[in-house]
Amino acid sequence: MIGMLETVETLIARLIDEIDYPHAAELFKKLSGGKRLRARLILTIAPEAATAPLLGAIVELIHAASLLHDDVIDEAQLRRGTPSVNATEGSKTAIMLGDILYSKAFSSLTSFDPSIARAVAESVTRLSIGEMMDVSMAESFNTDRELYLKMLYLKTATLIETCAYSAAILAGKDAQAHATYGKNLGLAFQIVDDILDITADEATLGKPSLNDFSEGKVTLPYIDLYERLGEEEKERLVQSHGKVLNKEEKGWIRSKMDEFKVIERSYEHAGALCDEAISVIGENAALRSIIETVIKRSH
Repeated sequence: MIGMLETVETLIARLIDEIDYPHAAELFKKLSGGKRLRARLILTIAPEAATAPLLGAIVELIHAASLLHDDVIDEAQLRRGTPSVNATEGSKTAIMLGDILYSKAFSSLTSFDPSIARAVAESVTRLSIGEMMDVSMAESFNTDRELYLKMLYLKTATLIETCAYSAAILAGKDAQAHATYGKNLGLAFQIVDDILDITADEATLGKPSLNDFSEGKVTLPYIDLYERLGEEEKERLVQSHGKVLNKEEKGWIRSKMDEFKVIERSYEHAGALCDEAISVIGENAALRSIIETVIKRSH
């Protein structure tokens, strides 16, 4: 796997060089590569497919582009603990770099079977809809669990779902079963992300804790908490939404989550998704390992 991931990195560098714009290449080098979850998933499902590393590289470009745009929308100053491109170069540059990565990825997709190219392109459309929903939902305190999970699927899980689906096509495996695995993996990944925003320390997160809530995002733990609070405490939680929280306010939210075992419930939800993901693809040690890594991660 390590050698194959190195091939992905080499191909990413080649795609960036093909753009033939040194400033874009320079900015891209400043981006943290992250966990390469999407490429890792493709390589795990289709280890023998000659074009799997290229598909992994393409999808990682798409993911990087989405994060660039996401940081502009959120006005985020940090990405994985380092200054974001919009913080150092401005939002215009970040948006244009994202556009360059998207367009390069799409042009490179044309070398793949049309069913794969279409699936990836359609997932990016859904991703963008999810981003728009996320922005809209942050305008008020959302208590609709199903609406939140739909947004989560569109914004995060759809691309991971498509990676698994496309890799299965490359490998001649059951594409629909692997798509279900990828969807559930993506949902579980984001739910754990929601949890870590609350439980992890700021040094680990690379950003302030409870930052999602301050940005207006009512994630699954907050929806769970809201459903269990009395009327006065519900009002207090809603009044804290979308604001920079002081130490006392953060402490109150965390204490209430402890009281009602909210974090445990969120982990249970993520765990149920992972169990379903494993059940549809059968005993596969490598795919089970990816699931376990997502559930147990600390950042």
